[in-house]
Amino acid sequence: MTIAVVTATTTEARAIVYRTLGSQHGPITRLMSPGDLGEFLKPFVFLDLVDADAAGFGKGFGMHPHSGIATLTWLIEGDTRYEDTTGEQGVLPAGGVEWMRAGNGVWHNGGPVPDTKRVQGFQLWVALPASEENAPAHSIYLAPSQVPSEGPARVLLGRYGAAQSPIPAPAPMNYLAVQLKDGEQWRYTPPPGHTVGWVAVSAGRLGTSTSGEPVGTGELAVFEESGAAIDFVARGDTSFVLGSAVKHPHALVMGHYSVHTSKAALDQGEAEIRRIGARLREEGRLA
Repeated sequence: MTIAVVTATTTEARAIVYRTLGSQHGPITRLMSPGDLGEFLKPFVFLDLVDADAAGFGKGFGMHPHSGIATLTWLIEGDTRYEDTTGEQGVLPAGGVEWMRAGNGVWHNGGPVPDTKRVQGFQLWVALPASEENAPAHSIYLAPSQVPSEGPARVLLGRYGAAQSPIPAPAPMNYLAVQLKDGEQWRYTPPPGHTVGWVAVSAGRLGTSTSGEPVGTGELAVFEESGAAIDFVARGDTSFVLGSAVKHPHALVMGHYSVHTSKAALDQGEAEIRRIGARLREEGRLA
């Protein structure tokens, strides 16, 4: 994959340099992976859009491991159950947020609760800095009322205006869920140093001052590396997520479910994953 990384001054309009509809795997559309766009958008290294009736989603993801990253799941529609090896379990309602800092290693599971008709949401992976990539696993679950808002934006991670997420961001970054009515305009001005920027649309069509054709439902758009503001206008009622950040300064060293900053850190995380997996098998919780 070749992506032109363009640097602009703060007085120029911030252009889209890459767009993708990702690849579909049943009810999941993979819009970003560590081996492709994640290298250019790090610390954001993975993004899935889940959109399906609950029957099509089946029993969910199944118990699986991670290390070296944090995952943030934003539920737009549908209540889902969760369980992880930090000891947390319960139900995350629509509008809620799951934050799982995998750190040195964790296993977790999730899927629709009975009677749920439809599931829609995004799951994001964030690459952790070296100081946290092998730290103990830690999870935070936010009810919809605990997710702060500023204007049309819900602050899932970081700070926007006066609203700050209760989740401690591992590095300077923002992750917002935004809803605009048809024709509504909105300007996002990133904090200083947030040269990484992208959007992914879950409903409607999103125009920008430089995009030409609006960013459509199910599409991810990457903005040039810049500190400039981005102007949006909704074409129909539109929902999307937006990420901006200071660029992650480390290499991405990847395992199957893990992303670390070095081979030594990856080896440590994968050893912990194997240890937890062996315990789960002894307990009869893995096939």
